[in-house]
Amino acid sequence: MKQFSVAIAGGGSTYTPDMLEMLCLVREHFPLRRVVLYDIDETRQAHIGRFGEILFREYYPGVEFCYTTDPAKAFTDIDFVLVQIRPGGLAMREQDEKIPLRHGVIGQETCGPGGFAYGMRSVPAMIELVNTIRRYSPEAWILNYSNPAAIVAEATKRVFPDDFRLINICDMPISIMDIFCPLAGGRKRMDIEPRYYGLNHFGWFTAMYDKQTGEDVLPEILEKLQKGGCDDELGFSGKNDDYWNFTFKHLEKMVQDYPHSLPNTYMQYYLYPQTMVAHSDPNYTRANTVIDGREKRVKAYCDEVASLGRMRGTKFDLDRKYSAGSHKNADGEFESATVAHNDAHATYIVELAMSIAYNRNDVFLIITENKGVVPNLSDGMMLEVACRVGARGAEPFRMEEAGTFEKGLLEGQYAYEKLAVDAALEGSYQKALQALAVSRTVADTDLARTILDEYIAANGEHFPVLK
Repeated sequence: MKQFSVAIAGGGSTYTPDMLEMLCLVREHFPLRRVVLYDIDETRQAHIGRFGEILFREYYPGVEFCYTTDPAKAFTDIDFVLVQIRPGGLAMREQDEKIPLRHGVIGQETCGPGGFAYGMRSVPAMIELVNTIRRYSPEAWILNYSNPAAIVAEATKRVFPDDFRLINICDMPISIMDIFCPLAGGRKRMDIEPRYYGLNHFGWFTAMYDKQTGEDVLPEILEKLQKGGCDDELGFSGKNDDYWNFTFKHLEKMVQDYPHSLPNTYMQYYLYPQTMVAHSDPNYTRANTVIDGREKRVKAYCDEVASLGRMRGTKFDLDRKYSAGSHKNADGEFESATVAHNDAHATYIVELAMSIAYNRNDVFLIITENKGVVPNLSDGMMLEVACRVGARGAEPFRMEEAGTFEKGLLEGQYAYEKLAVDAALEGSYQKALQALAVSRTVADTDLARTILDEYIAANGEHFPVLK
């Protein structure tokens, strides 16, 4: 079998250790010759790099592993680049969230003004990164997780219109399936082939087909969500923090109010903005939770492995963590073995790489250009839909027309995303103002201008110059 080379751009991400462990776990099915981490933050990446050296030495000997800030070293002779960059880091994410909350507006990483500010930083950074990767590995597959995925996808579509090896994805719909598919007779995500459409963090499941029988099990899931109390059956409150517990329970209300489909959990920010503002602490946002939680936990995990100099025979031993029967909880269920506490993130992107590498044509939810996929939505809209993915890239399934309610929401959101990308690419203050004013989370010009000006001041050189 061919041995592949993989680079992870954003090697200092807290999700990187899970990706590295996943690559070791699938070594018999996805053989590698080289793995390299790349990040512009040398200090942050070094913690994970030292962990990676021990991991590959013990569990994947023979694979060349390194970490670097040199793009030539990172991206030369690479088959797959897994991208998860965060321009401005968590410090700017904190400002993204807190600035609008001071004015009674949603402060969230990818939704509303927070997503706008993040997008203004991500668009130029992503374009520069893709150009750099293409300089050294013109044929590499670029699988992008970087947020805000909808705005990034709109920008890369414009700048790299013919690059079918550049694929934008998100793990949130997959996480929703992981959590809620068991409502359909105990089924797992891998038992289901989904149908879904919308913009990233702004869409709906319309069907979930059992791969064996072809039965659509979504009605069964929706019926249970309408009745409420699904946590009693799923037990997600024992596995997640307060934010995600609220979010998963709030999904029940969304289905009760709009029972015809299963929305992305992020729709709560657009359908219930006042509720979400009231539920937010303007002095301690999700960014602070991540800084004080996952950020410290992952660093401590990697540093402890590095201090031990080994994983085998310790509490970090992968064989103990993943082997059948060796890592179960009191109920006999396998516990999450991921340090970042997000199983879907690492699993999904590696599954996608394998489907491409071996032309499996498995079904994934991919962000792709609307060319008649949903016939009554704007051409060019970067839709997140079910696609077959193989050696020629993503081929989307055609969907039925969007309903009036969904179409109205989507067209307004797409106008915001287009204007945000216009502002980033053109350096236009007017387009930036229009983007925030048209967003249903702001919808007021004076408020939009106040938030925009505060973002410009807070971001400094992280922002494009707006004139």
